[in-house]
Amino acid sequence: MNSSGIFGTLGAFLLALGVLIVVHELGHYWAARLCNVKILRFSIGFGRPLLTWRFGRDATEWQIAAFPLGGYVKMLDEHEGEVPADELSRAFNRQSLARRAFIVVAGPFANLLLAVALYAALFTSGVEEPRPILAAPPENTLAAEAKVGAGETARSINGKAVATWSELRWEILRHVLERDAIVLETIDAHGNINFHRFDLARLPSSALEGDVLPALGLKLKAPDFPALIGSVQPDSPAARAGLRVGDRIVAIDGEPMAGWQEVAATIRAAGARVLTLEIERGGERLSVAVTPALVEERGKPVARIGIGVRSDPEARRAFLVKVRYAPLEALERAIAQTWDTAALSLRMIGRMVKGEASIRNVSGPVTIADYAGQSARMGGEHYLRFLALISISLGVLNLLPIPVLDGGHLMYYLAELIKGKPLSERVMAIGQQIGLTVLALLMGLALYNDFFRLLSD
Repeated sequence: MNSSGIFGTLGAFLLALGVLIVVHELGHYWAARLCNVKILRFSIGFGRPLLTWRFGRDATEWQIAAFPLGGYVKMLDEHEGEVPADELSRAFNRQSLARRAFIVVAGPFANLLLAVALYAALFTSGVEEPRPILAAPPENTLAAEAKVGAGETARSINGKAVATWSELRWEILRHVLERDAIVLETIDAHGNINFHRFDLARLPSSALEGDVLPALGLKLKAPDFPALIGSVQPDSPAARAGLRVGDRIVAIDGEPMAGWQEVAATIRAAGARVLTLEIERGGERLSVAVTPALVEERGKPVARIGIGVRSDPEARRAFLVKVRYAPLEALERAIAQTWDTAALSLRMIGRMVKGEASIRNVSGPVTIADYAGQSARMGGEHYLRFLALISISLGVLNLLPIPVLDGGHLMYYLAELIKGKPLSERVMAIGQQIGLTVLALLMGLALYNDFFRLLSD
């Protein structure tokens, strides 16, 4: 990856991280304000403060700290220092159990609300996605056994309608986690309705480590545009070799090219060796030598020469569909999408704990940064979807019953409700140590998985 790509990925990651942390901590902050709890500090990041200022009726200290992976809201609390007698009523530990639980749960809830807002905005403005048109499945896959045909368009999964490729993926993923059977309804080019049955119990647990659709043999049939160059990047290998907009690529190294997909696949796999492109320009045939540049894509070197396809509006309309909803329906769908995603995340965590799903599904900051950069390069819509998904994940993670997380505090409050009094400081201190150990192990696992993906791609 070149320097601009690295800085772009890092910038997209830090922006996403900053938004999610601020929203999470603002949830705690506003809930505490509603309960009249005094806020001493609002910090984005941990460690040494880089920027500090004070304002508000309580002269709250606002800061940005050196280590950006998190943040906190420090409230007045007798467990953390002496509290003046006239402010005891504003101390966090003096609040009722319900108020303390409300303040704690407000952080994860704010992340879920952010996801709802992002999805609602996307559904209202309209999202353009590929239609669920299926390519011929590879041999020895469940899709091949189910006799899925090339060019068939998916219509429903177990009776639930799907209009886009992402909706198809989402519905299948939900059923894969349950390991049940699905019936895929399709329609072919002649208007014939077909039903294909898949026994998802036959899928190995490793199928959940990536995209489940290829594991089933379901592949998107993308339109094969003509091999016409629509753009040439300045100072790219193509530009230096003299390629121009409008050139038609007829062959590469003597192999005829049927369309743009074949051109792209051939160049990607070429490595750094010199390619001989036979092109048509103004009725003449020319031979052009191009040496691709290698760029890093998800940890793997891929050849690029810096050309783009000439858009075919008719093929694009046939391939893409724009889904847009009225504001109220968009909000309803956003809530449903957020709820389903959160529930799916919890089921996935449960399966990993029981050993029914691979722990390689745990991702860390390296993978998240990579996805942030990729989605940002794909456009604003994709980046907002990524942000919504990570916001849900952060909300769900913080609700897990692990000491030091918000869910751990809720676990303490549940014990307090049952016992009728707070847990002892010794028990809570032991819980903190356990929680920190669990988080350290999870972070170590996530980083191991990150680098394993980078090295194995």
